[in-house]
Amino acid sequence: MPFRPFKFALMGAILAMSQAASADEAEVRKAVLSLIPSATIDSINPAPLAGFSEVVVGGHVVYVTNDGKHLVQGPLYDVSNKLDLTESTMRGIRSKEMASQKPADRIVFKAKGGIPKYKVAVFTDIDCGYCRRMHAQVPEYAELGIEIDYLMFPRAGVPSDSSRKAISVWCAKDNLQAMTDAKNGKDPASMTCANPIEAQFKLGQRVGVTGTPSMVLEDGTLVPGYLPPQDLLARLDQLKAAKK
Repeated sequence: MPFRPFKFALMGAILAMSQAASADEAEVRKAVLSLIPSATIDSINPAPLAGFSEVVVGGHVVYVTNDGKHLVQGPLYDVSNKLDLTESTMRGIRSKEMASQKPADRIVFKAKGGIPKYKVAVFTDIDCGYCRRMHAQVPEYAELGIEIDYLMFPRAGVPSDSSRKAISVWCAKDNLQAMTDAKNGKDPASMTCANPIEAQFKLGQRVGVTGTPSMVLEDGTLVPGYLPPQDLLARLDQLKAAKK
């Protein structure tokens, strides 16, 4: 019996905290939608910053004061530990987004021997110069045990001539050879079929791709731009060692 008042007090405190959290979330949601009425709010959670909520909007992270009066966009750093807290959240978002895309919808250039040391998802455009440079070195990546999994990201959007080429490559009977031919400057014969090109373009936008090539590593890290084979291997080895 003597513990009952404490039990009721604890339950009351929990209920009050829950109501406060709900009130905060409502204000935060209202603030975001007042700025972007069509926004898709993926999640609202307490931020690692007092008085703020971390809001994922369409695959991007923003921070909103719990009273809904201010919104901050940009990386949040843990100074003492030298960590980019926003990027940590984004890695999780990218991993989840990438997992939603069927592996069979990628054009895969396998590592030598067929058993990769690393798999790298590469958002590519048929005509971009550095994409072509990277593709010319696919055999070198393969030698180093790196599998290149291509997803199409036509920079001109969908529909466009870039997306026409991407669809034609995808629909070719041998899309690996068609990809290589297209990267070598051969305009692919126009073809149509059921394809994942528009979905991949939208996926790229959700995970933060703004140019090509852009690589998403297995842990969700986004690497914009081209890296030569040895440099990419060094980056992958470094990330693997850091995890340990």
